[in-house]
This record gives sequence, structure tokens and C-alpha cells, in this order.
Amino acid sequence: MNQDYIKPNEWSLIEEGFNPQKVKSSESLFSLGNGAMGQRANFEEDYSGESFQGSYIAGVYYPDKTRVGWWKNGYPEYFAKVLNAPNWIGIHVQVEGETLDLNTCTKVSDYARELNMKQGWYQRSFVASMPNGVDLKVKATRFLSMTLTEVGAIKYEVTPLNRSVEVVITPYVDGGITNEDSNWDDAFWQINEVSSKDDFAYVRSMTNKTAFDVCTGMLNELYLDDQKVEVKGEVVSESRKVGLKYTLKLSQGQKATLVKFAGYVTSLNHKSEVLVEASEQILIKARNYGFDALLESQIQEWDAIWQMADITIKGDVKAQQGIRFNIFQLNQTYSGKDSRLNIGPKGFTGEKYGGSTYWDTEAYCIPFYMATKDEKVARNLLTYRYNQLDKAIENAQKLGFTDGAALYPMVTMDGEECHNEWEITFEEIHRNGSILFAIYNYTRFTADKSYIPEMGLEVMIAISRFWKQRANFSTDKNQYVILGVTGPNEYENNVNNNWFTNYIAKWCMEYTAQTIEMVKEDYADDFARVIKKTKLSDQEVAKWLEVAENMYFPFDEKRNVYLQQDGFLDKELVPVSELSKTQRPINQKWSWDRILRSPYIKQADVLQGFYFFEDQFSLEELERHFDFYEPYTVHESSLSPCVHSIQAAVLDRMDQAYTFYLRTSRLDLDDYNKEVHEGLHITSMAGTWMSVVEGFGGMRVKNDCLSFDPKIPKEWDAFSFKVNFRNQILKVEVSHSGTTFKLEGDRELKILINGQSTMLQPDNKIVL
Repeated sequence: MNQDYIKPNEWSLIEEGFNPQKVKSSESLFSLGNGAMGQRANFEEDYSGESFQGSYIAGVYYPDKTRVGWWKNGYPEYFAKVLNAPNWIGIHVQVEGETLDLNTCTKVSDYARELNMKQGWYQRSFVASMPNGVDLKVKATRFLSMTLTEVGAIKYEVTPLNRSVEVVITPYVDGGITNEDSNWDDAFWQINEVSSKDDFAYVRSMTNKTAFDVCTGMLNELYLDDQKVEVKGEVVSESRKVGLKYTLKLSQGQKATLVKFAGYVTSLNHKSEVLVEASEQILIKARNYGFDALLESQIQEWDAIWQMADITIKGDVKAQQGIRFNIFQLNQTYSGKDSRLNIGPKGFTGEKYGGSTYWDTEAYCIPFYMATKDEKVARNLLTYRYNQLDKAIENAQKLGFTDGAALYPMVTMDGEECHNEWEITFEEIHRNGSILFAIYNYTRFTADKSYIPEMGLEVMIAISRFWKQRANFSTDKNQYVILGVTGPNEYENNVNNNWFTNYIAKWCMEYTAQTIEMVKEDYADDFARVIKKTKLSDQEVAKWLEVAENMYFPFDEKRNVYLQQDGFLDKELVPVSELSKTQRPINQKWSWDRILRSPYIKQADVLQGFYFFEDQFSLEELERHFDFYEPYTVHESSLSPCVHSIQAAVLDRMDQAYTFYLRTSRLDLDDYNKEVHEGLHITSMAGTWMSVVEGFGGMRVKNDCLSFDPKIPKEWDAFSFKVNFRNQILKVEVSHSGTTFKLEGDRELKILINGQSTMLQPDNKIVL
């Protein structure tokens, strides 16, 4: 049974009624971020119940020493951990000497939370009946500023309802935090200074090993019945924590409001010697804005994002809520302003999976950012990989590869591999192909030819060198094979000739060879520089093409399908439909040995290849492979349903496409995989966008044009989306009666609609 306590709403997540069993899930779902930092929806006040405290700073990590039972050559030295950073939201509240704690209250009534996605703020309100007989009304509003990205703002209002009381409010910052996800229980932070000045207080801390210097600061204001009051806070200081205590006498019904501006400044963006000064200055700037004006600026920032990124769905509130939740979280996680940053699988919502970058970025996220923002944002994601090319070559060298071959890491913060499960680290090498595919995809969509000669070609050559060396010639098959791999389906480890891996390896070498000729002809200076740097010869390229041309692909003549890998048909082929629901999810119910022997597929594998390389296969081939593999797919990877939704739409199986869409869009909201308390599935959220735009909208790039084959689920009345294609904004609206295309800009644009060429004129609508 999936969770269903989040109220359906087009623009908000709403939870009503206090349930301690839902606290950790809601902490994930109601998370906030602004691209520079993020915060789980932890309570500001003390809470002694079960909770997962989490505050995170983009780009700040700790190299947690790898923990394995048996060390093997080539293992990464560490697993990069997204760090739980000093807590800036804390507000200790005492009423008549009793600590406000929802876990110890005799009753919690009128409890509600709202995450307003349209405007970018989070609010919680309740009435707490405390053990000392006081009924206290609380309303807390907070947001992470998109205008001042080093600042979060909280407005915390308390009102005694049944008598006059003394209330002590102590906002604080706390460096005494730990990660839930830690290998050796190391101290990730050292505290260097805890201090205050007037209403400004701060904790200076530095990460061990990586030496990221952080100042966590706060600046407070107090109001009584919305009138500002000057009350000097009493400093409450400990070795890792500093607070400012305000003692107030409140009459019955009188409201006290604490406005707290707080956040992080780091050595990523400031010199260490001026961090404290920089923290104070940015918080003073926030205070000068004022909470309401800074919130208004927040609303305007989000309005600009939604103007481009929004997808509207009419007639299906749950579907609408799902897509907006996904788009909202993607924009909270990554803004594209800093090429040093990337998109972690959990974003700012949890610690699982460690590092900031997986192949998810290239395979799933780049299309979303490419089409909903300026193309420079997607280019920054590609630049991130180029800047880590030397590390990728080092990673390959550790595994025995030579001559400039590169293996990009499965998980990384700085380009060095930091994933420490051997079956992933050494074997899930298809990730290399996704990085090269992203270069192709970006170039195809944006027509920006400059990235390849400037940066991309070096990456492509290094990846192709890896594939040539990783393949070996089988005299038995008289073809090249790739042995000992894990494909996208991680429920198969150490297999031979995973079809997707072999296919993307072949494609990479062929596409690189074509691209070399293009650069040679059109960018002679860049070509000369790259050839000199890489020492690439015609003979080496010819060898790539020989390997590619003679690559082996397992194939079953009887079923007329490519096999996921050698030996797939040796499994007991029992479809998922015959599995008892009590056995699901199998990754939580079965031993790994049993999973590996089963036919069950965690996520699209062969079908992932059919998604990437759709143009190279017929509709009949897709249908045949979809019918063969989908019945064995358990979709226990968040990356799986979106691919199946897109392909079901291509096959005009709209009921299936819709079901898969709901699963990908509401994966976290409905907690399909029973793990939302650990954090959200950020990178797969881009797949939700793809399900609508590429699936139901049928958007592709064909013949250097945008192409559409629109379809609509019967459950919807209409849907619409915008794409930024080569700096031209196109809005598409699909209903059961037809599709409307409207071009914003000052140039005409040729598009294909159901295969027919149509010329759009600026600011004119075409209805088909």
C-alpha cells in the first residue's frame, strides 16, 4: 500500500494532522533548496521523536574512508559523503519553563504543513497543548532565498491561547551535528570558533581532510503583535553551539514573532579570513530587505522559473501535483550558475548515495535543463566533466588502462571515483557512454558546435580509447566482446556482453570517429591542438572502427530479440505479475544471491539502449523488445518508469504510458519504493519531465528540427509545456481536440508535426 497522506493540490504539498510516523517522510517531501544549499523540513523547535536532521551545502563534502571486508586493487580510497552541515534553523522555545516538543505534548491539534511550490516557501502551523497546561499556537514560515543564495529566512510566531505566560525563545546555530550515513563514525567537522556580536552569532567550522571553511551565521529580529521591539539577546554559548536567548512576557492572545536570517558562507566563494565578515554582511543585507520583501523577491524568482519550466495538466490534480513537485525539486537542486556543481541523486534532501554526480546527470537531467533554461546551463554540466578529464584518465590508469584512456567515475565530487561497491565501481562502465551521448544530445539539440572542438573532443577520444581497450577479441566468436560488467540493470553483476554496454561502446567509437572528421574540416586549429595533446593517429581511429564493426551482441533467433547479456535465457523466466506482493520490493525482501539468479530487471537495460538510440531501430523491434523485457522489470530503480512511459507512448499504449508516468511523477509523493524517509529521488525527477515532453508530447530532434508526435492520456483534459530550442521559446498545448503551437520571439522556426514540415511564425498560433 502506497502512502497517500499528501493532499492533492495543483501548486502545493499539504499535510494535515500530526502523525509522528510520517515525520521523516515529510522531512524529505517538504525539503527546501536554492542551488547553493538545502534543508530537510526538520522542525525549528526541539523534537525528541524520530527525525532525520539534514542541512547541506552545495560542493562541500567529506572523503569517508572506504569500508570493505576484503580490499581489492583499484578500490577507491574513500566514499565521498554529502555532509550534514551545521544546523541553522534551530529555535529552542520554553513556555513557563517547559520545552516545546511535539513529541511530549499532551495534544497537537490544527497541525498542517504546506510547501508552496509556486512561490518557493514552506509553512507549518499547530496548536500545542503542553504538559504544563499551556496551549500555544505556532506558525513557522521559511524559505531559502533564490535572491541571496547564502541566506535562509524563518518567521516563527508563537501565541499563548489560554493564559499569560513567560516565553523564552532561543534561536541558535549548532555545529554539533553528525551524518546518519557514516562509515567509521568519523568527526566530519572541526569547530574553530563560536562567537556573537549584538544580534549576530556564528559558528566557524571546517571539514576534516577536505578543509572546506564554513561560517554558519544568524541575525535575529523580534516583534510583538507585528511591532518591532528592541530586546537584547542573552548569549548562550557552548563548545559547538551558540544561541541568543530572548525572554518575553506574553499576555493571552499576544503574538511574539522571531524573524531569523541565517545560512552559510564558505571558502568556495570567499577567502577564509573574511568569512565572518562576509556572513554578517549578507545577513545584514537580508535584514535590510526585511522578511516580507525578501519573500516577495523569492516569489518573483520562482515566477520567472515557472514561466519557462511549468507543465500544466488539466483534469488530473494528482498528475499535475506530481510533475510540479518534480520540476520544483530539480530547480531547488541545481541552478546552472556554477560549473563546479552538479546534481546529486538525493539533492539537498538526504545523504544516501554520497557524491554529487552519477550518470543520471547525462542520461536524464541534461535534457530537462537544456530545454527549460538557457543552453549555458547544460553546457556547464558538460564543462564539469571536461574539467575532470585528467581525473578520469587517472581512474582508468588505476584499473590498468593506458595511453590516455578515461573511465569516468560512477560517483564523484571532484572527478575521483568514490563509489566502493566493486560490482558498480569496476563494472558499471556504461556510464562512460552516457557522458559521450550527452555531448551528442547537447549538440543535436542546441546546435552549439563550439563545445566539441573546445572541450568535448578530448573527452570523446579518451572515452573511445577506454572502450577499445576494454573490449577483447574472442577467437571462439570471431568478434569483440566486453566481459565482466554490470549494465543499467544492477540486479545483474559481473555478466558478459551486456547488450546496452556493448552497443553504447560501439556507438561511442563510431560517433567519435565521425566527429574527428568534422573538427578536422571545420575547426582546423582546434583539431591540430587536440591531436597534438592526445597524440591521436589515423591508425588508432581505424582500430576503434574495427572493434565497433565487429562487436558481438547476444541475440535469440527464436524470439528475435537481443538478449540483455549472455545467459539471460538460462534464468527461470517467471514474470513479475506472478510474484507475490509480499515479496516486493525484492531488494528489501530477497538475498542478493537470489536477486542475481532471478530474471528480474531493476530498470530499463536493453530498453535504455532503445531509448537512447531510437532512430536506429524500427517500431516493430521496439515493440518486440518492450513486450519481452517489460514483464520482467520490477522498476525498483527510480530511473526505470520514465523510460518505459516514453516507449509505451511511442507504441501508442497510453494506459501503460500513463501508469508509468504516475509512478515516476509520484515516486516520492506516494513512496512507491518505501524509502522516501531517506530523501527524494532528484535525478529521476527529470525523467518525469521527459515522460510528458518526449513521451506524450512526442518531442524529438529530427533532421535538425524539433519534431512532435503528440498524444494525450484519456485521464487528462489537456496539457502544455514550453521548450527553449536554440534560443527560441515554443509553447505546445495538447488536448483531445488538437494541438496548438505558439512561437515566442522574432524569427520563424521550422518544426515537424507527425512527420509533416510546418513553418511557425513569431507570436502566431498554429492549431492542428
